[in-house]
Amino acid sequence: MTGLQARLRADLLTARKARDTTATAVLRSTLAAIANAEALPVEETALSAEGPIAGAAVGVGATEAARRDLSDEDIRGIIAGEQTERLDAATDLDSHGAGEKAEQLRAEAALLTAYL
Repeated sequence: MTGLQARLRADLLTARKARDTTATAVLRSTLAAIANAEALPVEETALSAEGPIAGAAVGVGATEAARRDLSDEDIRGIIAGEQTERLDAATDLDSHGAGEKAEQLRAEAALLTAYL
C-alpha cells in the first residue's frame, strides 16, 4: 500500500467517524476504483470441473488473487479519472435541469482535488 492509498484509508476512517456522508461516499468509491485497478485477470485454467461445485477453485490458497502494485502516480491518475468523471456527469446533469445533484458531484470532485 502506497502512502497516498494509506492517506485515503485514514481519511475515510475520519470521514466515517465525523459522519460526513459525502466524503465517505467519495473515498469509498475512489478506493474501490483503486482496488479494481490492482486486480489482475483471472486465469480460467485454475478452475476445476471436478468436485461438488463445478468451476470452483481447488487447493490451499487457490482463491487468493495476485494484485498489481500501483505507484502513487498510478493512484493519482485513477483519482484524476474519478474527478473528471464526476465533473462530466455534473455538466450532463446541469444540461438536464438537475442542478442540485450536479452541485453535489462538483463538491465530490473538489474533495478529490486534495489528493492530486
